[in-house]
Amino acid sequence: MTLRALLVTTLAVSTLVAGEASAHAKLVASDPAANAAVAAPKTVSLTFNEKLAPAFSTFEIARADGVKIPVKTTVSKDRKTVSGAPRDRLAAGAYKVTWRVAAADDGHRMDGVVTFTVK
Repeated sequence: MTLRALLVTTLAVSTLVAGEASAHAKLVASDPAANAAVAAPKTVSLTFNEKLAPAFSTFEIARADGVKIPVKTTVSKDRKTVSGAPRDRLAAGAYKVTWRVAAADDGHRMDGVVTFTVK
């Protein structure tokens, strides 16, 4: 193998490995859907593209005025969905779901927000 071929191969392999290492859990679906206007949901679910570390994956629900709604979250058996049921029925108004998750494979933490409105 020539030096040039060896360098090209090494660069290609290192790029591939770096690409795999930089994968992050991405939100792929939510129920209620982002920005949706819905009847009061009994549960809220967030689904990600890869397995999560349950101990570091959760969300909070808050009204538009910032008041937090008590919710206990759980991670599904396939470890890709975080779900929670609000303790009380959600009243009409705007809500913000603030999520924090960690990828199971590398522990990388991600966070984000999904909003929805209860009619």
